[in-house]
Amino acid sequence: MALRILLLGKNGQLGWEFQRTLPPLGEVSAFDWPEIDFAQPDALRALIRQLRPQVIINAAAYTAVDRAESEPEKCAAINTLAPALLAEEALALRAALLHFSTDYVYDGQKGAPYREQDIARPLNTYGQTKLAGDQAIQHTGGSYWIFRTSWVFSLRRDSFVTKVLEWSRRQKSLRIVSDQIGSPTWARLLAEITTQALAQGQRDPAAWVGQSTGLYHLAGSGWASRLDWAKTILELDLHKEQQITTEMLPAETREFPTPAARPLAAPMDCSRFTQTFGLCLPPWQTALRLLMEQ
Repeated sequence: MALRILLLGKNGQLGWEFQRTLPPLGEVSAFDWPEIDFAQPDALRALIRQLRPQVIINAAAYTAVDRAESEPEKCAAINTLAPALLAEEALALRAALLHFSTDYVYDGQKGAPYREQDIARPLNTYGQTKLAGDQAIQHTGGSYWIFRTSWVFSLRRDSFVTKVLEWSRRQKSLRIVSDQIGSPTWARLLAEITTQALAQGQRDPAAWVGQSTGLYHLAGSGWASRLDWAKTILELDLHKEQQITTEMLPAETREFPTPAARPLAAPMDCSRFTQTFGLCLPPWQTALRLLMEQ
C-alpha cells in the first residue's frame, strides 16, 4: 500500500536524502522554508489538515547553535512549538510521527556513551529547545519515534567535512579541538536506515510505530574527537593534491569561545535501536569512506 508521507525540512542535509529514500514507500509531499514557515503554527496546521498524511517526518530544525542564543523565541518556535503541533495533529489523524533530535540535549559530562534513559541537561538554547520539543511529543503521545542523532555530515551542505576540506586547501596549519567527542553520522545512511525501519510496518505505519513508540539514539557506530575526525577526512580525501595543510594541531574548546556552550563528550549508544529494528549504522569511518568515494 502506497503511503501518504509529509516530509518537513526537505532542503536540509537529512531532508534532501529523504527525498531519495522515501518514494518507494508512497507519495511524498516535501516542504521547507519559505514554502512553509515552521514558526507560523496556523500555516503548518492547515498544511497537515489539507494533506492528511499517514506519516509525518520532521527533519526541520533551527540549528544555528550560536545564533540561537540571541534568537531564543524563534529557536523555540521551530524546535519546540512546531514539534508539539506536529504531535497533536498526528495524534488527531492517527498518523505516525518521526522526529529528529540531537545529542546537544546532554551536557557531555557522563564519561561514557549516552543511553536513552540518561538525564538530559542541555547547555545552550538550541539544546534546551530541542529537549522541550522531544518532551512535548512524548507528552502528547500517539505513534512516534524520536531519533536523537549526532554530528550529521554530508558533502551537499555545509558540514564539518566540507569545512575541513575547505580549510585544508587554504591553510598550512590547522588547529582542531581534541576534547569534543561525538558519533559522526552520514545524512544519507541516516535517511536510509530510518526508511528501512518505517518500511517494516508499511501496511499500517501508525500501528507499527505505535508498538515501538519512543526515544532512540541513532548515529554512526563508534565515536571520535573532532581532531581524529578531521585527520580521517584528509586521509580519505580523493584530491589530496589540492591540500596545502602540512600539520594538524590539537586544541581545546576553551581556546575558541562561542556564544553557546557545547557538550564536550556526547557519544551515542544506539543499541536500543538495533535491538528493536534489527538495523544499525556502520562505523563512522566506513560511512565517511563511502561518502568520499561517491
